[in-house]
Amino acid sequence: MNVGLTLRAAKGCWRLNLSQQCAHGSIGLFVPPSPPVDPEKVKELQRFVSLSKRLLVMTGAGVSTESGIPDYRSEKVGLYARTDRRPIQHRDFVQRAPVRQRYWARNFVGWPRFSSHQPNPAHWALSSWERLGKLYWLVTQNVDALHTKAGSQRLTELHGCMHRVLCLACGEQTPRGVLQERFEALNPTWRAEAHGLAPDGDVFLTEEQVQSFRVPSCARCGGPLKPDVVFFGDTVSPDKVDFVHRRVKEADSLLVVGSSLQVYSGYRFILTAREKKLPIAILNIGPTRSDHLACLKLDSRAGTFVCIQLLKIPKDSSLLLLVEAPECSL
Repeated sequence: MNVGLTLRAAKGCWRLNLSQQCAHGSIGLFVPPSPPVDPEKVKELQRFVSLSKRLLVMTGAGVSTESGIPDYRSEKVGLYARTDRRPIQHRDFVQRAPVRQRYWARNFVGWPRFSSHQPNPAHWALSSWERLGKLYWLVTQNVDALHTKAGSQRLTELHGCMHRVLCLACGEQTPRGVLQERFEALNPTWRAEAHGLAPDGDVFLTEEQVQSFRVPSCARCGGPLKPDVVFFGDTVSPDKVDFVHRRVKEADSLLVVGSSLQVYSGYRFILTAREKKLPIAILNIGPTRSDHLACLKLDSRAGTFVCIQLLKIPKDSSLLLLVEAPECSL
């Protein structure tokens, strides 16, 4: 299960070496086991989607595990099951410079791999539904930008995005790739080897490894930098919460994909949908916090999406490629 990474500078050229397992076998490495796909349940989901006119979809980490990004809670393969490590807390990051140093060192090593992940068929399917006018709005709890890479535009990143960096003092936003270049310039001889990938793009390093790592400040005001994401212990901005509540109230159905809904920041919108008497469907491996509120639950991975064919798609549409997959032998 361990994945080895090495990041080092050699004559000004930075190299990231990944073990063969990580480079070629990580796509299925973090997907938990699931029962065989139930053809009747898939047909029910297809009917659910086809009958929806203003479908709101909420996605979680289970959508991105098939792209090779681990999650926190999945049985046997999530971070909590694999290690005793826990994600960084917002208060610790904001108040303690050594915590920021450790975080950014780990993130610096993991960034080349994290930023290279690509959308999988579930991301492409949702983007296609948007272009067809089927998907009214997409709310993701993920911070990996894979929905954006797939072309989704009617999108709210509930917890932010790792591809942006925010200054805690002046609020200046910069692309994460720009910060990577500043890290390289400040640490030309720094070297670290790590084992294990974490869900939000960092890796595991020892305290000794990070002590000499230098962290740049905001180029505009000199303030501390933070990824533009909601850390554990922080809260989603009220404006963003209100915006999503409005989208839920405008929708006529809600579909959850790849989320256990254990975090209240996402679960609250299920409660709003229930209050508005919207039909709710859930596609997730394992139980969720809202199974009892759903009219349909599929205990399947997000890749089941490629089995869903929408009605009235032109025969010559390139979108039909989404229905070709081994797990679709219905």
